Amino acid sequence: MATTTLLLILFITMTSIAAFSQSETMAQFQFNAFQIVHRRQYYRILTHAFVHASWEHLIVNMIVLYSFGSNVEHYFRDEFGSISVYYYLILFFGSVTFSSLWSLVKQKDNPYYNSVGASGAVSAVLFTAIFFDPWNPVYLFGILPFPGIIFGALYLYYSYYMSNKKMDNIGHDAHFLGAIFGFLLPVVLRPSLFVIFIHMLFGRFGQ
Repeated sequence: MATTTLLLILFITMTSIAAFSQSETMAQFQFNAFQIVHRRQYYRILTHAFVHASWEHLIVNMIVLYSFGSNVEHYFRDEFGSISVYYYLILFFGSVTFSSLWSLVKQKDNPYYNSVGASGAVSAVLFTAIFFDPWNPVYLFGILPFPGIIFGALYLYYSYYMSNKKMDNIGHDAHFLGAIFGFLLPVVLRPSLFVIFIHMLFGRFGQ
């Protein structure tokens, strides 16, 4: 059972709903690099993941988090046993922090830049799931199936491209960095997993 994922979803949902009606909560929790760097409000590096800009933003993130988080919890239990919960929390909170670093550097002198949402962590969980089962399908818009590794490559390219284009207010750089963190963390935790990943990635072609 995806206990840790469900608890995270519950907490994120409750905090986000509170922030929808309480502007002071949103203002206090959102990511603002200027406040973090110049006023040392370091807590914002984590708290911004627990509030969302809209119901749509919240629902999409929580659906993806549940869909892939449950798989990742299963993979972690198989590989790491009793300490798997701690590693899963490292995955979530580590990716929230890591995915914010570029924005922290880029926007540190901009008091008007704000961002919210768990998208960096959700990307990390998605890419950890892809790492453990690269050919398992990911359904684009919940309909179109893509092999996970193909979807992941397209996702990284799109996130990098859109981050450079600056065509919208979506944190594409956070998506990109979160994905990288999620893919690499299992290798950091247990380097031998990379050999298994390579075998899973190319082994099917030798069958």
